Amino acid sequence: MKLNKILIIEDEKPNADRLKRLLLKLRPHVEILSVEDSIVSAVHWLENNVVPDMIMMDVRLADGLSFEIFNKIEIKSPVVFTTAYDEYAVQAFKYNSIDYLLKPIEEEELEATLKRYETFMESVPFIGSAIEGLLNYIQPKDYRKRFLIVHRDGYKTVLAEDILYFYTELGISKAMLNTGVVENIPQTLEELEKQLDPRYFFRANRQFIIHIDSVKQIYNHFNGKLKLELRKQPEMEVIVSREKASIFKSWMDY
Repeated sequence: MKLNKILIIEDEKPNADRLKRLLLKLRPHVEILSVEDSIVSAVHWLENNVVPDMIMMDVRLADGLSFEIFNKIEIKSPVVFTTAYDEYAVQAFKYNSIDYLLKPIEEEELEATLKRYETFMESVPFIGSAIEGLLNYIQPKDYRKRFLIVHRDGYKTVLAEDILYFYTELGISKAMLNTGVVENIPQTLEELEKQLDPRYFFRANRQFIIHIDSVKQIYNHFNGKLKLELRKQPEMEVIVSREKASIFKSWMDY
């Protein structure tokens, strides 16, 4: 089934405009049915309009958490939650959630979500019987706890909790262990970002995913950015963008 009609529920106009722009860039044929900015207006719209193919829904709205919408009306559409806070991830997947995107939403992350929706829907004939299968197909399983990696003439396991951070070097993913040893990892950072527990791992930028215990020092950087000093590798600078700075500070302070 082709993705044609999307409803956006978002109370911050800049975020709504950015999401619309990305959606129309990635899927020019898509119709943005409406942008609703509150629980009340969203419920009213859903009661009086066609069922969207997908709903992009912010978690925190001006009049409360958007989860309240599900208590007021039956939602028949798959939902992608968008938020600056990862603390609601587990709660989100109790609803019709097929994905959970942290702001600022990156183009490649949104593209991956749209592709997963479309790939699955094309494989089933009826939307009414597909929602449960779609949720089972996309919802994350238990977070990765260990890695099996090549070692000498065999293999060994490395626990996720023993990794300070992941980074890319010349296109290869690497893991810095808390022992100071570096190991090559077969997964890409994009794959790791979805497999690792967001309570402990944070995608700082395109080159780094860091463990919360890896941060030795945080410095203010120019233009609202942050510069991180990491354990075991103090000379390696990790820059967090201005857009992600507030999310990072909330994550560190949780």
